[in-house]
Amino acid sequence: MISARTRLDRFMSRQLGIKRQAIRPILAQGRVLVDGYVARDAQQSIHQFTHVSFDQRVLQNNQPHYVMMNKPKGVVSATKDQHHKTLIDLLERDDKEDLHIAGRLDFNSSGLILLTNDGRWSRQLSSPSNKIVKRYRVELEKPLTEDYIHAFAKGMFFDFEGITTQPATLKIISPYIGEVSLIEGRYHQIKRMFGRFQNKVLQLHRLSIGNLALDAELLPGQYRELSPAEVDGIFAIE
Repeated sequence: MISARTRLDRFMSRQLGIKRQAIRPILAQGRVLVDGYVARDAQQSIHQFTHVSFDQRVLQNNQPHYVMMNKPKGVVSATKDQHHKTLIDLLERDDKEDLHIAGRLDFNSSGLILLTNDGRWSRQLSSPSNKIVKRYRVELEKPLTEDYIHAFAKGMFFDFEGITTQPATLKIISPYIGEVSLIEGRYHQIKRMFGRFQNKVLQLHRLSIGNLALDAELLPGQYRELSPAEVDGIFAIE
């Protein structure tokens, strides 16, 4: 399986174990179908989900998969870990080894996390230019005040990275609970922002990514496949 775009002749050369020069006559004879159509251009671009067949023999027929999970606390946002249970360990799917995590959560954080085998989709989610808003519910050790709201909206300078965070939105739900919306994902960003007020984050739970909200009925550790509308709609700007 290819993970990025490549030329048709290169792909077929690898699959059939023959030189690329031998591919052109095969294409000229109309023996190759790409997504159901006869392919004759050796330079035609294909990707990991392009259907390719040769003399009615399927060379590639990968399907994209997109999974929503309610991440429990105490699970690593990784595919492998020698000491802790990972998100992949929670999956009961034959294709779980093909999936990767699109946007991580800390070990002790919970909530919406996405897994996929589509690298282009996950890169779009993490691209700063797409400004995908992520929303979190935060429980704190000390009560919140209006000062927090102004500081989050202004942005905070992080010495370690030498950057000022993008403006973030804080909504006070109750004295000790707030909702934070941001478009970045700096290292422990939310905990560090509240740390400026010497206020410890007790619980951090991700509620949504873009237009996709975590299903209320999904218990910690449970997951489901996203619909095509959800896959595309996550990028929509309201």
